[in-house]
Amino acid sequence: MRNTLQNRLDTRSAWILLLSASMLSGCAVGPNYHRPPVQTPPAFHGPDQAQQTEPQTASFADLPWWQVFHDPQLQELIRTALKQNYDLQIAVERVSAARAQLGIIRSSQFPQVTLDPVFSGGKTDQNIKSNIFSLAGDVVFQVDLFGRYRRATEAGRAQLIGTQDAQQTVVLTLVSDVASDYFLLRGLDLQLQITKETVRTQEDSVKLTDLRLQHGVATTLDVLQARQVLDAANAQIPDLERQIGQTEDAINILLGKYPDNVPRGQPLGIESPTGWNWSETLPPQLPTGLPSKLLEGRPDIREAEQNLVAANANIGVAKAMFFPQISLLGSGGAAFGHSQFVGSNIPAPLGVGTYAAELSQPIFEGGALRNNLRYAKSQERQALIGYQQTIQRAFGDVSDALIGYDKYHKVRERQEQSVKDLQDSVNVSLMRYRGGTSNYLEVLDSQRSLFSAELTLAEARNNEYQSLVQLYKALGGGWK
Repeated sequence: MRNTLQNRLDTRSAWILLLSASMLSGCAVGPNYHRPPVQTPPAFHGPDQAQQTEPQTASFADLPWWQVFHDPQLQELIRTALKQNYDLQIAVERVSAARAQLGIIRSSQFPQVTLDPVFSGGKTDQNIKSNIFSLAGDVVFQVDLFGRYRRATEAGRAQLIGTQDAQQTVVLTLVSDVASDYFLLRGLDLQLQITKETVRTQEDSVKLTDLRLQHGVATTLDVLQARQVLDAANAQIPDLERQIGQTEDAINILLGKYPDNVPRGQPLGIESPTGWNWSETLPPQLPTGLPSKLLEGRPDIREAEQNLVAANANIGVAKAMFFPQISLLGSGGAAFGHSQFVGSNIPAPLGVGTYAAELSQPIFEGGALRNNLRYAKSQERQALIGYQQTIQRAFGDVSDALIGYDKYHKVRERQEQSVKDLQDSVNVSLMRYRGGTSNYLEVLDSQRSLFSAELTLAEARNNEYQSLVQLYKALGGGWK
């Protein structure tokens, strides 16, 4: 009876000690995180800055990618990339690893319990038989009196969130890269189409010039000049086919596939008697949203902030190492069985238990703790600088994309007019040549200029699409 009462008192004392230590662990040394103030510009720098007198609450980046890129084939390519891309799979695994690492760090806040079961038995020369089962257990609890483990958990949680933001950055980059390469592929297809049409047109011109030479109304020089544009166009075809093949390879790598052909959707543009008809109508301007909203829309900015949160928490970990470390220890066990000697049973001991508290205070570490704190503070300052730099670069990305989208749009419109004027020039020069009022050099110059202008128009349209993709990415769209 006395032993039972004593055991209850010992258990109650242990729980009182544990509860007291837990109550004392309410404070945590080190600075609490507060988002550093960021002065964002009132408007994005760009050609339409003067028109941003009224804040635009809506943003182009708020649209999901399937509402931005309307080509069904491009949408299917993006879906495939989001399922199979290896960079994205690695990013997902990094999130899983960071979650597991957080669990490892957080486990230090809980008691560590171990059990040691033992079964023994046998018979001695004196005919003593025994069968004993014993079970011993140990409990170790590190009292987080100064918040060392809580700060470490705070840092681990921030690193997990930052890893998730990094995964979203991979998604954003992947969507924009697939769209960018697809538009590049369609632009190259258009250039190849223009080149092949020029070859067919020039083959007819060469035949016509040969026929005129046979009838004595043209010279050999006219025939040679007619072949110049044909030869130049034929020389473009292999290089364009090379670029198309390599772009297809790049797209397939993004899709997580081996190099292969890429199915096409809508053509980039079709030439008609009234001008060029493009597959998608791009507005001259797009809403950008509030500049302050960029801090929440870009996952790379949020990742940089979580790195800052983790670095700030690690300062608390470094400071807590200056203070005593308290450990609560407990052990207990019991044995069950019997021992026979000369026909009588001798019962085994029923149980035993102990508890203790330990305190460890660093006295001299050769400057290790002080330099560890300096290191943590330096890491925090580096994270702050990196956070500010990421924000600055983000605004630079948006500004570049806005300027590029506006200017490429204007270049394409003016290049369309240039192609139309040159087409008229070719028609007039051909009429003058057939009427005998000019030589073939005039026709040759017009055709050469038209061919070059059409290729430039295809490139300008591709640049316009590329700037659309870059603006969408710069504003933080594509990962939601």
